[in-house]
Amino acid sequence: MLEIFKAAGAIKEGHFLLASGLHSPVYWEKFRILQHPHLTEKLCRFIAQHFKGQKIDVVAGPTTGGIIIAFETARQLGTRSIFAEKEGKVRVFRRDFEILPGEHVLVVDDILTTGSSVRETISAIDKLGGIVIGVGVLVNRSERNLDFDLPFFSCLRAPTTVYTPEQCPLCVAKVPLVKPGTPG
Repeated sequence: MLEIFKAAGAIKEGHFLLASGLHSPVYWEKFRILQHPHLTEKLCRFIAQHFKGQKIDVVAGPTTGGIIIAFETARQLGTRSIFAEKEGKVRVFRRDFEILPGEHVLVVDDILTTGSSVRETISAIDKLGGIVIGVGVLVNRSERNLDFDLPFFSCLRAPTTVYTPEQCPLCVAKVPLVKPGTPG
């Protein structure tokens, strides 16, 4: 797994501002993988195979990378795919997406650091009466085990150091902070 990410140039080193607001010396640029359908298909196959045989009515992911992963995983499982978008401080299902009460939902995402996107997506599913059966991610980079109280699968476990801005040694060393995804 690690070789797939390395070969695609998806592992960056420097000083990065993560979506969580934390800083890290390593950034996993998932779009270096997701731009290649054959690599996305291969990684999502691991998630689909892990949860195959369970009742899954829909695969849901948070925007943005989770959209592609949800679509490909759902395609492989033969079910439908939806995504949850940010609305203020929560995630919601818009665009006429629906989860019927009692439907079984697999939550997928790209890179897991704090778990907030996954938790927000689970919350949006719970509000609609869906039953979350598990969580699958491409990379689990969290330093500690995040307990979703659900079956969990990651294609790759790669704990990566993160810092609050106040405790970041890279800030102290005046290493330029990069916000991935913005023009540089």
